[in-house]
Amino acid sequence: MGMGDAGGPVGCGAMTDQPGSTAPTYELRDGVAVITLDDGKANAIDFALLDAVHDNLDRAADEARAVVIAGRPGKFSAGFNLALMTEGVDTMRELVTAGARMLIRLYGFELPTVTASDGHALAAGALLLLAADVRIGAADTPSKIGLNEVAIGMQLPVFAVELARARMPNPATLERATAQAQLYDPEGAVAAGYLDRVVPSASLLDEAMAEATRLGELRTGAYRVTKQNLRRQAIDYMEATLAPDMASLTGPAT
Repeated sequence: MGMGDAGGPVGCGAMTDQPGSTAPTYELRDGVAVITLDDGKANAIDFALLDAVHDNLDRAADEARAVVIAGRPGKFSAGFNLALMTEGVDTMRELVTAGARMLIRLYGFELPTVTASDGHALAAGALLLLAADVRIGAADTPSKIGLNEVAIGMQLPVFAVELARARMPNPATLERATAQAQLYDPEGAVAAGYLDRVVPSASLLDEAMAEATRLGELRTGAYRVTKQNLRRQAIDYMEATLAPDMASLTGPAT
């Protein structure tokens, strides 16, 4: 569910030298909460990062009108931490469950959310794009974007399929992106539904901030209720199926 620094799909996350990760940074800019993922490596998702994202979303809900989630140059996120994913089935299921809960929360989050992806977004990293309201990518950064679980011998969980289904109304595209584990470059990711548009990397964060500012000027209550009305059925289904789905989840082939 991720990509290593060598550039090929290696599993459900990027291998890290240490079990922990550098916490995302949080900055409030003119009413927009900017959450930046940058562990200096592949932005692999572990328990500490998930806890930090929840904390940052809590803070944003109290003081911001919109949220931008950005990665580091070259790496938005390579997915779940491979060391944890291969530690044992219980740890793997616990991590994926925690990731699912964060992604479902983000998908229904009360404030507008925008992602700024300047690089690879694989597996859980691609799901982070699918869960946001507006997804902007860098056109000129070599990137692989997509859900590579099946390619590394892992079934795609129900919540992941539902997030993809919500963004990929074309059945053929949905089939290729999920069951066939197709990866995309930035332009292809727009056509598939992972991104809404691409811009030059030099202007990526400015574009994301402008979009977040625009959305933040809408009536917060009206936006929240309408978004929840649009997504409630999918969210209810993801939450209802999460426990039984995780009980049968197997890890990547190693």
